[in-house]
Amino acid sequence: MTECTKPGAETTGSSVAWTLDAVEKALTWMRYQSPADRILVAHLPTSDWRDEQWVVGYGLYVNTVLYSALRLLGKNDRADTLRDMMERFTVKGERQQRHVHEGLVLRHKPYFAMWSYKVYRSDRFDLLGNSLAILSGIASQTRARHLVSWIEAECEGLRRNDDLAVALPPNLFPYIRPHDPDWMPRYGRYNQPGEYHNGGVWPFICAFYVAALVAAGRLQLARRKLMALTELIRPARAADVPFGFNEWHRAQDGTPQGEDWQTWSAAMYLYAAECVERGATPFFDTIRQATSTKRGG
Repeated sequence: MTECTKPGAETTGSSVAWTLDAVEKALTWMRYQSPADRILVAHLPTSDWRDEQWVVGYGLYVNTVLYSALRLLGKNDRADTLRDMMERFTVKGERQQRHVHEGLVLRHKPYFAMWSYKVYRSDRFDLLGNSLAILSGIASQTRARHLVSWIEAECEGLRRNDDLAVALPPNLFPYIRPHDPDWMPRYGRYNQPGEYHNGGVWPFICAFYVAALVAAGRLQLARRKLMALTELIRPARAADVPFGFNEWHRAQDGTPQGEDWQTWSAAMYLYAAECVERGATPFFDTIRQATSTKRGG
């Protein structure tokens, strides 16, 4: 019996065709999210995974996700253009020249801006976006090594100041404080410094960081961070279970503050463990190889 005559083969073929059609529609929709038709995607505040964090315009996270998807789908020309746009500097000054397009590279810093739009940008560090930049190869190996060293040094400083109690990085730093210009009134209730999106320690993001360490060639450090992550996911806020897989933890004391039994916390822990065991990053290895080939080595 051939593949096409097996029971259910017609249904499977239809499902694949429907999925591919949905993927193309999604990519078309993402084109519509580029205000200047430059592939670089923009969005409104609180419109990415952070429902209590203002990320405005061209966000790092959403563009690293789009870039990774384009590489996996073989849309290499579009991916190349997106990477080139991201690797431009953010605009500096009060006016933007018509021929100058903003990017996500910050001058004199190893990491990418959390977001930029015209003459505005955020210099705060986005752990998830930058981990994805390393994993996808948007950050070169040299930049990735500098970035990892910078993250670890900054986290040591946070610990010395009693702003971080665990061996893993917060999702955002420096924390946004009430006197800062990017502080929002709602943060006083939902997004205090060191909490939630304003510097909380998120297990699923830390798992991406562990994988990024593997991609950057820092396997020993990745093993240590995986052990720290293993301890982080044990406590639960409400349930009496061996592993709580909580949503997020307060940076200053490491206590679980979100909801227990989060699927993304558990799934990404398993992925991080697999990366450390293999010394490789499934899926992202393919993306980085395509990026390296396009760069010429």
